[in-house]
Amino acid sequence: MNAPIDLTALKGRQQTAWASGDYAVIGTTLQIVGESLAEACDLRWDENVLDVAAGNGNATLAAARRGCKVTSTDYVSTLLERGAERARAEGLNVAFKVADAEALPFEDASFDAVLSTFGVMFAPDQARSASEMARVCRPGGRSGLANWTPEGFIGQLFKTLGRQLPPPAGVQPPALWGVESHLRSLFGEQAAAIAVTPRLFNFRYRSAAHFIDVFRTWYGPVHKAFAALPADKAAALEHDLTDLLNRMNRAGAGSLVVPSEYLEIVITRR
Repeated sequence: MNAPIDLTALKGRQQTAWASGDYAVIGTTLQIVGESLAEACDLRWDENVLDVAAGNGNATLAAARRGCKVTSTDYVSTLLERGAERARAEGLNVAFKVADAEALPFEDASFDAVLSTFGVMFAPDQARSASEMARVCRPGGRSGLANWTPEGFIGQLFKTLGRQLPPPAGVQPPALWGVESHLRSLFGEQAAAIAVTPRLFNFRYRSAAHFIDVFRTWYGPVHKAFAALPADKAAALEHDLTDLLNRMNRAGAGSLVVPSEYLEIVITRR
């Protein structure tokens, strides 16, 4: 019989990974996803909005730009600082708070909308994270999510990482949040309606080598993977990532444009 997973220790390692490099370098390029999600949730001026696992604040800024009263949370304080810099630059009034997606420090039904773009999907206790998002959303409010799918590019990237650095046994893969049936199992009891729209985000870089250089320098999970692997396995990972990128590149030999599928989800609270 396998020993139970120490989720506290696992989250500690995740925090270290996401704090390594500088996710904001990557996160800023994903801003369009936050804008699309804000529109999908039909955010209204003066609504109270929570951004969960906000990173450097893409959904946070999108909601604040629409006149919402936004609280931006993450368990990595340095990422919240990057979000705060962006909010100040635009003159947006946003509250920033260090918080764990699995234990949100807010009262029941505190928010009109609860958002997360490529954030809460990485929390190890998926059922608890979903329950917390639903708990703090008022009846009739909306939870909006953007989650990478298993079949899309980022889902495949994490599978490629896993071949060289296997994930902890017994932990559900983050990309399950990009599977509609799994979302319905997580949120179904609290949901009056769940709308799911497949979308694509295009990663745009000079080449596969350029993408790998940026991600191994700045993107926590890739940065930590390369740092943890011996030279031969790091070379194998680079080879596999190059193959994946070139296979999915739709720009031809002169550049790199890789579409990555994600699900845009709007859950109406029962």
